[in-house]
Amino acid sequence: MTKTVAWISAARLRTLPLSLSGILVGSGVAFVHAEFNSTIFWLAIATTLGLQILSNFANDYGDGVKGTDNTDRIGPMRALQSGVITDREMKKGMIITTVLTATSALTLIYFSFGKDNFLLSLLFIGLGIAALVAAIKYTVGDSAYGYRGLGDVFVFIFFGLVSVLGVNFLMIKQLDYWLLLPASTIGCLSSAVLNLNNMRDEYSDKKSQKNTLVVIFGKSFAKIYHTILIVLALLGFYFFLITYPAFQNSLILVSLLAFMPILIHLKKVLKYKDPRTLDPELKKVALSTFLLSLSFFLILCFS
Repeated sequence: MTKTVAWISAARLRTLPLSLSGILVGSGVAFVHAEFNSTIFWLAIATTLGLQILSNFANDYGDGVKGTDNTDRIGPMRALQSGVITDREMKKGMIITTVLTATSALTLIYFSFGKDNFLLSLLFIGLGIAALVAAIKYTVGDSAYGYRGLGDVFVFIFFGLVSVLGVNFLMIKQLDYWLLLPASTIGCLSSAVLNLNNMRDEYSDKKSQKNTLVVIFGKSFAKIYHTILIVLALLGFYFFLITYPAFQNSLILVSLLAFMPILIHLKKVLKYKDPRTLDPELKKVALSTFLLSLSFFLILCFS
């Protein structure tokens, strides 16, 4: 493995579409209200991608230096684990990514509020700092929250609530409480991807004292929890589509077809015994969530 390939591997490109799902949903609803702003949209995309890549680098670094990424791990080999990238180099990569992401976030806030809304700008700067810290502290440091069963909570908040409600607010300049429904859908599906990851890595995480919810409560709990996340996601999105006052076109219901592969996937998860069979399932849920968001966005923009 060359250094270039190792850095691309550390960025985990397959996780990037999932991170964009909340931006697509929040922006799509802004389009319905004739408040869509392409500059804000693309800056939000850049900021979100930066945060996701930073999180991936930090996860590679944190699990690498703690010894969690070892020969017992089922997933693809990590960059630090391979030895091609050193911990010092990964730290530099994290610093550079943090600076670029922070720059993108500040530019996004400036284009959204200008010089006239200091308090709102300050609020979003605070959210941006919190997102950067959360991206790093998932596995890095002695107080890493991913090692204390709190990863799901942070994923739900930042991938779901902050992503959907945040980008929508940046465009329409008011809080739309209806968006708690689709934001919770994206949050639940993102948490489901993390739960799958933790189910796959249950044994290696247990040996490394990485106390995910799966390690703490066991496989049976993880299956029930996974089912609840998927069902809540489906019900929340369906209820939003049929009740949101601004939706006039029933074609929007077509986006629900993205749940079909997720429901088929759920049957496999409930029956699994070998954690190795779960690795392909991560991609299915992540890409289905992106398909749900993308189809929702495109239908609202072009129908």
